Amino acid sequence: MTGGWRPMRAADLDAVVAISDAVHGVFTEPRTVYAERLDLYPEGCRIFEWDGAVAGFLVTHPWHRGAVPKLGAPLGALPAPAEVYYLHDIALLPTARGAGAGAEATAFVRCQARRAGCTEIRLVAVNGADSYWRAQGFDDAAPGETGPYGPGSYLMRCLV
Repeated sequence: MTGGWRPMRAADLDAVVAISDAVHGVFTEPRTVYAERLDLYPEGCRIFEWDGAVAGFLVTHPWHRGAVPKLGAPLGALPAPAEVYYLHDIALLPTARGAGAGAEATAFVRCQARRAGCTEIRLVAVNGADSYWRAQGFDDAAPGETGPYGPGSYLMRCLV
C-alpha cells in the first residue's frame, strides 16, 4: 500500500466532504466552508491519497489569537498580519491511519506556520483527538474550559 500528501484541488472537494461526514459526525462542515478555505489559502490545503484514492485531508491557514472560526461558517478573509497558524481540520479514513500521515501532516503544519511568520499553532480537537494532539506536543490553550464547539471539544496550542 502506498500513499502521500499532495496539494488539494477544487475537484477534491466532494471527497473532502464525504470524509468529513464519515470522520467528524456532528462536527462536519459544509462543502462551502472547505471551498472557501481552499480559495483563501490553497497553500495550507492538502489531500492524502492511499492506494490511489483520496483517504484524508488537511485544511490550515493563518488566523488571529481571538476566537476560533465558527463551525460551519465562512471566514470572509484571513487576517493580515496573522498572530497564529490555525489547523482548521484534518481527517483520515480508517484505512489510512497508522501510515504516518498524521505525523507528516503535523510536520507540514509546523513548516507552514513558520513560513507564515507565526510562532504558535492552534486547533480544536474533537471526538477524542485531544490525546493524539497532546502526544504531538499540543496542550490545552484554556485548561478547564469547555472547548469552543461545546462539550468534548478542546482548544489546543503548541509553539512552533
